Amino acid sequence: MAIINMRPNIWQLYFKRFGSCVYVIRMGQHNILVDTSSKDNEEELLHELKKLKIEPRDVHYVLLTHTHSDHIQNLDLFPNAKVISKENIKEFLLPRWRVIETPGHTKDSICFLHEEVLFSGDTIFNIGIGRTDFPESEPEKMRDSLDKLKKVNYEILAPGHV
Repeated sequence: MAIINMRPNIWQLYFKRFGSCVYVIRMGQHNILVDTSSKDNEEELLHELKKLKIEPRDVHYVLLTHTHSDHIQNLDLFPNAKVISKENIKEFLLPRWRVIETPGHTKDSICFLHEEVLFSGDTIFNIGIGRTDFPESEPEKMRDSLDKLKKVNYEILAPGHV
């Protein structure tokens, strides 16, 4: 497990076992997570949040880049969090955030842009793009999503896996 401090208020958590990265964002009084990883990483996730002095009950939002199990299996750890996904993105109204719909890897794939950081889930990685060979993928839409992301101004890519 490692914690990487990406910005003064943004941390990347990645784990020994398979699962997505989890991003922690402190924004004023709000604690925000992007994805929650797989159940195999539950203990590590809780341990690393404790290092950041964040209790699970103090997480206000969980932003889901898509609903594959390796990104959502720890949702139950955050009972007070408002979960934002493709289904309810219009309810996510925090300032300095933009939601970008990026179907391809899955029908419900979305990216979140916060200032200059793009949380890309499994749409794009530091090297390569997300798989589109799953039953719930929309490979014909991936090119449009990638073209859309080419027009987004960001400095830091925060992918779902490293």
